[in-house]
Amino acid sequence: MIASLPMYDRPELRAATDRYWALIRAELAARGLEAPEGLRRGDAVLMPQWEDPDLILSQTCGFPYRARLHGRVELVGTPDFGNAGCPPGYYRSVLIARADDPRADLAGFDGARLAYNDGMSQSGWAAPINHAAAKGIRLLPGPETGSHRASFQAVAEGRADLAAIDALTWALISEFEDVSGVKVVGATDPTPALPYITARGRDAGAIHDAIATAIERLSAADRAALRLRGLVTIPAADYLAVPIPPTPEQIGKAN
Repeated sequence: MIASLPMYDRPELRAATDRYWALIRAELAARGLEAPEGLRRGDAVLMPQWEDPDLILSQTCGFPYRARLHGRVELVGTPDFGNAGCPPGYYRSVLIARADDPRADLAGFDGARLAYNDGMSQSGWAAPINHAAAKGIRLLPGPETGSHRASFQAVAEGRADLAAIDALTWALISEFEDVSGVKVVGATDPTPALPYITARGRDAGAIHDAIATAIERLSAADRAALRLRGLVTIPAADYLAVPIPPTPEQIGKAN
């Protein structure tokens, strides 16, 4: 059996995340569902575990869900982190540039190099590319960094002009790290946030109820640390409606 909560698992929050999982596991057991004692951590590539029939619970991104996982996994629900400017269960990307960059907003970044965590990331790639294209702005692929934190560092160190950081990740980076080397120059439109999933054929409804109850049972301190407000049901159609942008390779070849 596989369970993971990989998306916001910073070292500073690991103990709170483990307590959250312990509550989820207890609620799953109360519903007759088995789950591993601990969360799986350390996988460099997440797609294999998302596609594994032994998956009990994980959190994926909207882009891989609509591009590859739809019809192969069950949607469980979407955690609501209370992201500013977003409906419950939605999120957006914060656009950052170097603090000394004279450009004040996205309009000045036509032709800029975008550091991105992964070409199948909604917040790091799809959201900024779609958002910029809707405004007639062309962003070019800069370094592929492997993580939002590394994209932030690429901008701070001058290896890219711009990066798009998941709003919750940005809030956590801002809380735990020095962000004085960058500035916020905009934000993308909200889209459905990162959903919880389970393997095809599992009882997603029971897992949803277990998680919702676990969130209610979390201590106020852990709920605040994890930014958890509740669990929202967002239809698969809402994830599938988000446009799929050109790949970094397609944009690179066109330029």
